[in-house]
Parts: sequence; structure tokens; C-alpha cells
Amino acid sequence: MFRPMRRFRQQLTDEQCIAILQTEKRGVLAVHGDGGFPYTVPLNFVYDGGRLYFHCAVEGHKLDAVQADSRVSFCVLHECGQADDGWSYFVDSVVVFGDIRIINDEAVRTDKLRKLGSKYFPTAAMVEHDLAKNAARALVLELTPLHITGKHVHEN
Repeated sequence: MFRPMRRFRQQLTDEQCIAILQTEKRGVLAVHGDGGFPYTVPLNFVYDGGRLYFHCAVEGHKLDAVQADSRVSFCVLHECGQADDGWSYFVDSVVVFGDIRIINDEAVRTDKLRKLGSKYFPTAAMVEHDLAKNAARALVLELTPLHITGKHVHEN
């Protein structure tokens, strides 16, 4: 179902892909949007237990799209640094293909919101404050990977 990477010498290992998913802060979710158009949206995320988690509002384009078709992809970029030429960069990218769903279990939802908050807020107190203020208005989406691929590119 998933194509092999054409430039296989640039392919990242599974371990390198997971490391990027564990450390990077943002990626872009691609869904089947309105009228058959692709819809992409940048998101904060957390990689936990082999799955990716996102928070979202209780209504909107993204939520409508994932409820209509659970097949999505998610792309994360990791800038590795500038090349010796002084103008081009080395970049790693990871693309996750999978199925996404809304987490309905309240305990799991709260746990994932806390893990998301812990990734982005500097203190546990700030996480708890944000949860108390905003958790009731947030859904959590869980992306179960079916295929993960990564690539190392020298952009020039």
C-alpha cells in the first residue's frame, strides 16, 4: 500500500524517525478537506506509546475532516544545520501515515492533555493551570501509525 522510498540511501532508520517524533515540537497534519481539497494544518503534538496525540477544539474544519475520513498523514521537519557552503541546510523529515480518532475515554484524554502540556509548558504548575482553564473545551486526537518513513536531505 505504501511506496518504498525512491532515494533509499537518504532514508532514515526507524530509530531516527522515532527520535525526531519524540523531540520536535510541531508538524503539519494533512487530511481530506472540503470539496476534495487537501487540508493541512500545523499542530503541536506529543509522541507517546507509539502513537501521536494532538489537541483540538470541539468543532472546526480539521475535526469535520477526520470524522469524515480517518486516513491522514503528518509531517515533521528537523533542521540538522547549515552546510559548509554557508547557505544550504541539512534537513530530516518524517512522514507518518495512519488512522486518527477522537479519544473518548476521559482519563486517557486528560492524561494525553497533560503530556502535551508537559512538552510545551516550562512547569508542572503551568500545565495544571492550563488544564483547569481549558481542558473542558479540548478534544484529543490519537494518530495510530500504519507507516512511518523518514528522509535526510541536503537542501541546495
